[in-house]
Parts: sequence; C-alpha cells; structure tokens
Amino acid sequence: MSRFDKVAVLAKIGETGMVPVFYNGNLEVCKNVVKACYEGGVRAFEFTNRGDFAHEIFGELVKWAAKECPELALGIGSVVDAPTAALYIQLGANFVVGPLFNEDIAPVCNRRLVPYCPGCGTVSEIGKAQELGCDLTKLFPGDVYGPNMVKGLKAPMPWSKIMVTGGVAPEKDNLEKWFKAGVFCVGMGSKLFPSDVVKAGDWAYVTNKCKECLDIIKAARG
Repeated sequence: MSRFDKVAVLAKIGETGMVPVFYNGNLEVCKNVVKACYEGGVRAFEFTNRGDFAHEIFGELVKWAAKECPELALGIGSVVDAPTAALYIQLGANFVVGPLFNEDIAPVCNRRLVPYCPGCGTVSEIGKAQELGCDLTKLFPGDVYGPNMVKGLKAPMPWSKIMVTGGVAPEKDNLEKWFKAGVFCVGMGSKLFPSDVVKAGDWAYVTNKCKECLDIIKAARG
C-alpha cells in the first residue's frame, strides 16, 4: 500500500521539480543510489520495471526506504499494462509512470489515489489522459519534441502539469530551457547516473549532482 496519497506525491514532485529514474539488478546498488539522491534533496524517485524479478527488488527497496528515507515517495516506471500497475501498487508504489498511455491503467491507480503519469506524444493524448484523472502526464521522448512542444501546449491548456523524460541533462542550459517552457518537473536517468560512476560506487557524485540540479531548477523557476 502506498505511503503517500496522490496529493502528497504531486506536492513532493512539484516542490523539487526532479524525479531521478533508475534501475539496477543489485539491491544494494539501488539502496545506495536512492540514499544518495535523498541526501541530495530528492523526494520522489522512479525505479523502473526493466529487469527480471524487478518487482522483488522494488518490494525490498520500498521497505528499506520507509526507514532510511522516510519522506521519499518511491514510484515505479516503465509500466505498460494494468496488471503490472496493480502488482507494484500492492508492493507500495507511490506513483506509476509509463512510456505510453494505456487507459486501463488509470482506473487501477485512481481507485487507490495513486498518481498515474502516462507517456504521451500529442496534445490529444495528454487531454485524454487528463480526462481520465492523470494530473501529471509525461512528454516522452522529450528530445523528439523539445521545449517548444511544452510551451505550445500550455498556451491553450495552461493547467497542464508536464513531466518531460528523455533528452533531459543535468546541465544548466538544458534544465533552464525545459522549465522556462513550463514543465512541472523533469525525469532524469542515465545522464544523472553515468555507468562509470555507478560502477565505481561514487555516491557522493550522485548526491552533489542532485543538489546542483535542484539549485538550477529553483533558480530557473524564479
């Protein structure tokens, strides 16, 4: 069962403006990455459903994070169908993210007041997702559409909360472009966690990079 409801989760995501996205088949590596991000100021973290027995790792990570990172909303990403969403919600997912929009997932999440953030690529998809209760929608892949897509969408639909993933880098110029265009938050994966950094176990790098990104985002928001 989720530790935080939809309102609380969206508030955490909105406050920081950044959701790290990560998967590793080693539970200890995942714990270290989550803790490093948490110490860097992150309060919403997306673990992705991308490997064999990923749900087993996630279940253990949720129980560990409840004690070690008490204010963290731990969510699940790369979810493409309703049964998978239900599985992870049962394991304690605080939000569900997908690379695509599957209408069957929305009622499963809504029933438990768990945010569903589907991947959308058109204004119509985003509008339909909002109609089905998706307060936050994901523009994916972000590097295909660019900041102008967000700016153009928000002109007629200013209430839209957009997370952009794909094409987001932990760099001042990149982050400023997205937030000035009007995104609610950004999702960052491999560029926030370079493979050599993870392999070396340089968790201080991750913590410092998260702090740096959050400072850039705060300044970009004005």
